[in-house]
Amino acid sequence: MDFQPRPAPAPPDWGVDPAPGFGDRLWRFVSELLHTVAVSAVIFLAVNLVTARIRVEGSSMEPTLHDGELVVVSRLAYRWGTPQRGDIVVFRFPLDPERRFIKRVIGLPGEDVVIRDGVVTVDGVPLDEPYIAAAPRYSGEWELSADEVFVLGDNRNNSQDSQTWGPVPLSHLIGKAVVVYWPPPEIGLIPHNGRTVEASG
Repeated sequence: MDFQPRPAPAPPDWGVDPAPGFGDRLWRFVSELLHTVAVSAVIFLAVNLVTARIRVEGSSMEPTLHDGELVVVSRLAYRWGTPQRGDIVVFRFPLDPERRFIKRVIGLPGEDVVIRDGVVTVDGVPLDEPYIAAAPRYSGEWELSADEVFVLGDNRNNSQDSQTWGPVPLSHLIGKAVVVYWPPPEIGLIPHNGRTVEASG
């Protein structure tokens, strides 16, 4: 009578994969690292496409902005919209496009700006400007074309701006300053005065 040997029992299935070898662990680490770097690069590029960061230099925008503050600028503000009176904007300096300035929009395209006796008027209407450090001590008249804005620093008597070198072409605008992010005590949204022109009465 023939006897067949009984097959050896199968090892128990504990539901656990065998530990990966060093090569597998290294490849997984490299894959995760590359994924993280790629995602970070996409986020960095996206942020830089829609925003810019600048450092305020000097006192020309006091008391609104101060020397050394770091500001986030929206590049999209004027891609789909137009500057409004009172906007604080960053732009390429008309006399040297490599330099960037930050000032407040006072005159809009096609308007006439007059500064006389410490008062700024636009198309004959005086501006209400609670944000300035002091009334301007200079005078002048400017007629803006359809593609220009007139900008002034809030520290009127200590600012190089449109009263010195003229209007700014719309094509030179980089964006609208939206928030101070440094130093910590000054973190917050930048106030814009959108109703600077008041009817004379």
